[in-house]
Amino acid sequence: MPATLIDGKATAARMTAEIADDAAAFQRTTGIVPQLVAVLVGDDPASAVYVRNKQRACEKAGLKSTLHRLPTETTEIQLLDLVEQLNGDPAVHGILVQLPLPKHIREQVILDAVIASKDVDCFHPENVGLLVQGRPRFLPCTPAGCQRLLAEYKIETAGAHAVVLGRSEIVGKPMAMLLVQRGAVADATVTICHSRTRDLASIVRQADIIVAAIGKARFVTADMVKPGAVVLDVGINREGDKLVGDVDFEPVSQVASAITPVPGGVGPMTIATLLRNTLTAAQLSVG
Repeated sequence: MPATLIDGKATAARMTAEIADDAAAFQRTTGIVPQLVAVLVGDDPASAVYVRNKQRACEKAGLKSTLHRLPTETTEIQLLDLVEQLNGDPAVHGILVQLPLPKHIREQVILDAVIASKDVDCFHPENVGLLVQGRPRFLPCTPAGCQRLLAEYKIETAGAHAVVLGRSEIVGKPMAMLLVQRGAVADATVTICHSRTRDLASIVRQADIIVAAIGKARFVTADMVKPGAVVLDVGINREGDKLVGDVDFEPVSQVASAITPVPGGVGPMTIATLLRNTLTAAQLSVG
């Protein structure tokens, strides 16, 4: 029996409508419109698409969106100066520096420069520490989007074995942190697999929930998936003009009980969570 399709696009639309209602109520009370500022350095076409999608989502949610587009030759000092300016602007509530940055700019230096109260991507060490302790200021966008999908589709996580493929700071590590916490849509037993994992396929086959964020097209094949497992595909890879995930979708969908498509799965949820974090940042700014 084919797997249930986990529709991230529809779920994100509902979430955006919720945020729009909350943002409107916040504006009526305070007169403040939450503002997300994106910084795009260079001319990477994929980054430009991501930023445009984020701007459109902001408009739908009633949030203000501003873009600073900088040339590739922008220096690290120039970018740090802009970040410092945005940090000090009370009308700016969330700052998003679009990755990847040009190779001459150190990403970690720039991400650390964004003050924790405006770090709506949840990359700042202070926000990561709060997440680990189970008292987050903001939620990491892609992992929290995955968690919301698990909640929407009533997928049981308590006691489940979740295998996360990938150990990045953006998805793998924070995804594991969310699932291992005490509470709703958590309480899972979590294994993180990566490029040095021995006998990776046999570990993945034990999973009740698989989160694939390894960055390799169609890496997860049907023989790696236990019948009835839930599969969340975070990967975005290009095959010619087509976008594909880290999961070999068609064969795996015949084995799994539920699966996210690419596109239209986790991606829209990442943006919706970013909007929620921006509204949260605005709310925290007024105490």
